[in-house]
Amino acid sequence: MSHHLLLILHLFAATIWVGGHTYLVIRVFPNVLKHKDTEALLAFEKSYEPLGMSALVVLAITGIWMATQYNIALSDIFSFSSPIERVVSLKLLLLLATIGFAISAQTRVIPTLSSSPAKLPSMAAHAAAVTVLAITMMVLGTFVRYGGI
Repeated sequence: MSHHLLLILHLFAATIWVGGHTYLVIRVFPNVLKHKDTEALLAFEKSYEPLGMSALVVLAITGIWMATQYNIALSDIFSFSSPIERVVSLKLLLLLATIGFAISAQTRVIPTLSSSPAKLPSMAAHAAAVTVLAITMMVLGTFVRYGGI
């Protein structure tokens, strides 16, 4: 697959991932927290999760595929030996952190939201962290055009 097509798919998935989480944090959570409305949050999560998680999978696949097109070998990952490899390694570390937050939210927070609105601040913190990670990955991705960092 051509690099340009991979980049388009990657950017489209990033739009969904970053945009969805930004909308969640800026627009949904203020009302959810103000009214302790777990149902509104759960409705958003149920609606967005299939699209958002699909986008995250596309991001991971296209990102790794594009990294191979920059001749970054698996053995070079996390060596921080070249500017492009630094971007790829940092994005992979942020992806791992994102996955950690997602697992924590899915196993520790979301299952208890209906019975315990007191978990809403914890969920808001998870969402804010994932949003910051997503925006950071997006910014790091822009450095590839300049040869890395």
